[in-house]
Amino acid sequence: MNKVYLDNAATTPLAEEVIDAMVGTMRMNFGNPSSTHSFGQEAKILIENVRRQIADYLHVTPAEIIFTSCGTESNNMIIKSSVEHLGVERIISSPLEHKCVSESILDMKSRKGVEVVYIRPNEKGDIDLNKLEELLKASDKKTLVSLMHANNEIGNIVDIKKIAELCKANNALYHSDTVKTMAHMEFDFSDVLVDFASCSAHKFHGPKGVGFAFIRKATGLKGIITGGPQERSLRAGTENVAGIVGLGKALELCINNMKTYADHIKEIKEYAIERLSADIPNIKFNGRSSEMENSVDSVLSVLLPYKDPLIGLQLDMKGIAISQGSACSSGASKPSMVMMMVLSEDEMDHCTPLRVSFSHLTTKADIDALVNALKEISNDFVIEKTNVEHR
Repeated sequence: MNKVYLDNAATTPLAEEVIDAMVGTMRMNFGNPSSTHSFGQEAKILIENVRRQIADYLHVTPAEIIFTSCGTESNNMIIKSSVEHLGVERIISSPLEHKCVSESILDMKSRKGVEVVYIRPNEKGDIDLNKLEELLKASDKKTLVSLMHANNEIGNIVDIKKIAELCKANNALYHSDTVKTMAHMEFDFSDVLVDFASCSAHKFHGPKGVGFAFIRKATGLKGIITGGPQERSLRAGTENVAGIVGLGKALELCINNMKTYADHIKEIKEYAIERLSADIPNIKFNGRSSEMENSVDSVLSVLLPYKDPLIGLQLDMKGIAISQGSACSSGASKPSMVMMMVLSEDEMDHCTPLRVSFSHLTTKADIDALVNALKEISNDFVIEKTNVEHR
């Protein structure tokens, strides 16, 4: 059976160049980067080279890049330390955030008494920035705004520059979960004045278990993992040298090939929309995911016109890897909060959401395989429904 991978929003395959760079580092640079001898300092140089590389990409200073284990750790650190150390008393967010953000916020509400205000999105998954401005002006409490750059389930992109401007005008801090967009598009944090952002390497063909947080120096944020001076004393613990090198190589590949990758992924997404629309009657696309100018190219959120809670398993049995939403919510008995926000009750009861996510490695043949598999499954549902009606 030929296997097809269409779950790149959950994780991406490691690039061969990344594997080579990591293996070379593990063989030759095993020193502890905190050691003062040559073995340690050689490892330290590798880390600092990647830090400078990321800083150049984001147009910030190297001191503002802190290596972590993933986007989840970065988001936890930023949100919890903002409350613990920066005096944040109020957080404005939305129900569309990743669980690591939403649960960190609820933890601060429960343990620290932080006021939490949610901006409810419209049926397309859009955030009303006029409502955000209204909320920012409604309180003098020290406020953190946490709104992701692009949604990992429906692909909607928000205007982070405009949000950052609104926050600055109202003395609020702005945190953006940029895990879905980092390394996939250009960033300039010298112009887009976000205070905090997060990244996971495995979302752009790097290794799992490594990421970074952008922490603007002027904020004065402090670490929540203590025990050593590593990462500017913001994240104690021996650094994952091979993982950081792998992150750097993956970022280099994405930056050098950004337009080529983006053009290919956009073409694949347009082909997927065309094929699915033509071959699956009454199919619908969720959020802005089918609107090429308003969503990330790598995500297409689909609503199948029948209820099939086992659709992921059925497709997997046909050799197609895909998900119904965020990997962090897979296996849950209820639909994700994102789907609950953008789908009607009738759609929730009678339809099936599916997230198709692409990379520069995805081919049109992969899309053809998905469409053919869905046609087979759809036909089974039609036959089953007809037999039930005839009994």
